[in-house]
Amino acid sequence: MPGSQPARPANVCALDRGYGPEASSLLYHAYRDDPTFRYLFEADRPGYDHRLRATIRELMRKHVGEQRPALGLMLDDRLIGVALISPPQRRLEVTESWPWRLRMLLTAGFRSTRRYLDYHEAVMACVPSDAFHLLPLLGVQPSLQGQYYGEQMLAAVHDWCAQDAHSRGIVLSTGNNRNLEFFQRHGYQNIGEVAIGPIREQVFFHANPYALSSSQG
Repeated sequence: MPGSQPARPANVCALDRGYGPEASSLLYHAYRDDPTFRYLFEADRPGYDHRLRATIRELMRKHVGEQRPALGLMLDDRLIGVALISPPQRRLEVTESWPWRLRMLLTAGFRSTRRYLDYHEAVMACVPSDAFHLLPLLGVQPSLQGQYYGEQMLAAVHDWCAQDAHSRGIVLSTGNNRNLEFFQRHGYQNIGEVAIGPIREQVFFHANPYALSSSQG
């Protein structure tokens, strides 16, 4: 069985707006074959790559514009992993952002925008309260997946979020069955399921260490 650490551990860093284009490109490649995103942005219809790129670019622009935190993995001088984090105190739903909606309509189109908004609202309905960090996008360069950089990225996210005493933990979702065992192995519990067309999006929760110890005390 291989070890639980990458052969060459990457460095964790906080990303600023200068990494926006590079991070958007990485997340596009990480999500291009994701079943949920393929359904949302109609992979069987011409223009899928354009719609997906536009959506990730707009999500990144909104995230950076609101000065929300983002973590990166750097291998030498190369960005190989990205995690966008929405803290509990800084959560503004994309469904409430009219400028974001307008840019989405102009770039991704009406149907993809509507599907994404419905998907986002359904996932948020599974979140029990505001006292959680959310991970709207999390990805590792596809060519380096399976080499434990995903584990390193997730560990960095856990360490970062655990410093916030206002947060009970982390919520994320996935419609990719290959990710289910990965998240469960790292302490995530299923708290809901959302039907996204033929896809079943699973919503997961990971407790912050202090929250877990408090509930057991």
